[in-house]
Amino acid sequence: MSTPLPVRHAVLRSAVELYLDLHAHPELSGAEHRTAGRLADRLTEHGCTVTRSVGGGHGLVGVLRNGPGPTVMLRTELDALPVTERTGLAYASTVPGVMHACGHDLHMAALSGAVAELAAARTSWRGTVLVVGQPAEETLTGARAMLDDGLYERFGTPDAVLAQHAAPLPAGTLGHPAPGPAPLMAGSVCVDVTVHGRGGHAATPHLAVDPVLTAAAIVLRLQSVVARETSPAEQAVLTVGSMRAGERGNIIPDTAELSLCMRAFSGPVLDRMEAAAERIVRAECVASGCPREPDITVTARSPVLVPDPVLTAAVRGAHESLLGPDRVLDFGTTTATEDFPWFAEGGAPTAYWMLGVTGARQWRTARAGGEPVPPNHAPGFAPDVRTALPAGIGAMVSAARQVLGAGPGGGGEVAL
Repeated sequence: MSTPLPVRHAVLRSAVELYLDLHAHPELSGAEHRTAGRLADRLTEHGCTVTRSVGGGHGLVGVLRNGPGPTVMLRTELDALPVTERTGLAYASTVPGVMHACGHDLHMAALSGAVAELAAARTSWRGTVLVVGQPAEETLTGARAMLDDGLYERFGTPDAVLAQHAAPLPAGTLGHPAPGPAPLMAGSVCVDVTVHGRGGHAATPHLAVDPVLTAAAIVLRLQSVVARETSPAEQAVLTVGSMRAGERGNIIPDTAELSLCMRAFSGPVLDRMEAAAERIVRAECVASGCPREPDITVTARSPVLVPDPVLTAAVRGAHESLLGPDRVLDFGTTTATEDFPWFAEGGAPTAYWMLGVTGARQWRTARAGGEPVPPNHAPGFAPDVRTALPAGIGAMVSAARQVLGAGPGGGGEVAL
């Protein structure tokens, strides 16, 4: 093994500053203008040629060329969530009702630090680093939009696509999928439904068609899609995450709106779930005598995430050399979902791992039966930046260098 490359203090300090700024100024999916600008500025400082507005939104691509060799794509997300932060942190969100509750701010900071390290060590690798700042991950639309805008045609199809994601694991550890071609994350289908009733006075319900009652019946009946229409051997989840109807208790509204998400580990199961959900929605509307058929719109779809087994094994080996085998964990599968799998389009191999973000004290308290660790998307989600960020920088650098061709100085891993 060659001499390890440390994460330099200046790089870490710069990455922490970026993280604090991004966490305090989150932006929702499709509105990541400031966020994209901050990341673009950092990538430019590190020597990347940056292209903005890829995908018709705030997507950006940075290119760091270093002679002939492989192309490795490093991907991060830009968007935050409509969550009101309750962490009590000094650098908490300054935007009411919006929070980086999924770790995308940490991902961006780690990626910026990784690019800085790679740019400073050009003699040890050859090839091209393609940095993708993807918007609208939380709505599962950003990756597809960037690909449809010619991401690979314009910047080249990568030889490997790498990404990491914050997870409630001990900070300083990484989680990898099981060996072999196995799913890491579920695929998903997201659907919006509008139920059309006939509004009226709450005192005369017989003169109206109540869409609230119909929507409530739909929510309850949809639970049978998993409980009674999906094999117990198949993992599947159906969640109605939003229901909106009416303004006041004495008025029966004209419409009710539902948003639901279905998750499973195979395309055929998702197709069956989608068909069953549509059948139930339409049948309940008929049963209620709705004057119009419901509007049913698929708003997003993402494939099952099955990382490339060969690339994953190589990346895991690099991470074990970096951190030690005891800090590289088996993660298994999760019914969480995201749109990263679209980047496997055109045969590009992908590797994806989990970045532990839970501080030691919080982890020990939870393990002892105390307060549970706040998961992603929770108002109290608060990564232990001091430990998680250096690990994230090192993990991305070592994974990238596992793919990139060795330069005159040879290869090597990043040591924390």
